[in-house]
Amino acid sequence: MDCFFDFIQNDLVKIRIMFTHNRYLATNLSKEQRDKEYFLLYYQFFKHAFGLKYSNNTSNLISLYIFFDQLPDTKQKNKEFIDYIHSLQYGEEFREAKLVFKSKEDIAEAVSHKHVILQCLDIVLGAMEFRLNEKHKVKPEGQRVRGKRTIAKEKLYKHINARIRDIYPNFNIGETTGKGEGISSYWDHPYRHWKFQPSTRKLNTDYVSKYKK
Repeated sequence: MDCFFDFIQNDLVKIRIMFTHNRYLATNLSKEQRDKEYFLLYYQFFKHAFGLKYSNNTSNLISLYIFFDQLPDTKQKNKEFIDYIHSLQYGEEFREAKLVFKSKEDIAEAVSHKHVILQCLDIVLGAMEFRLNEKHKVKPEGQRVRGKRTIAKEKLYKHINARIRDIYPNFNIGETTGKGEGISSYWDHPYRHWKFQPSTRKLNTDYVSKYKK
C-alpha cells in the first residue's frame, strides 16, 4: 500500500471511489432505469468522477484506452454500455478536451487479478467499504471482543487513511471530496471520493446501521 500511495501522491495514479448511502432511496425511477442501474451509475462515474474534460489543456488529441472491471450482465447489455462510452467522444465536453477513442476495441474489460494496479485498488476499495459499513465494530456471535481478522482490517484501513491524509489533511471518507482549488480539481486531485446521491430521493425511514451499538 505504501508503494501504491507513493504513486498516487506523485500523481502517477489517480483513484476515484464512488459510494452511495442506504439512508437515501432513489425515487421516480423507471423500470428501464432500475434494470440498468449498474450501467447508469458506472457511466456517470466514468464521465464525471475523473474530470476527464479538464485533463487536456493542449491542442493535441489524446487517445483513451479504457479497462473496465468485468461487466456483470448479458453480452447485449454490456455491448450497449460500451457503445454509450464510445459515444462520449462526440459530446461537447470530450470534443473540447480533444479526447478520442481510436476504436471500440480500446474499451475493454479487465480481470483484476491480472493487473497489479487493479489489485491495489481493490484493497483500497475494500478498506473503504469495511469502514463505511462500520464493519470495524463486528464481534463474533457470543464474543465480547472483536476477532483478529477484524482488528487487522481496521489497522489496514487506518494506514490507508493516514496516507490519504498525507495528501488531504482534513479528508472525510464519508463525504464527496471538496474542490477547494476549483472545478478542475476533479482531474487535478490524485485521490477523491464521490458520495453519489440521486437527484430525486427520499429518506429511508427503515434504515438502521447494521452494526450500531
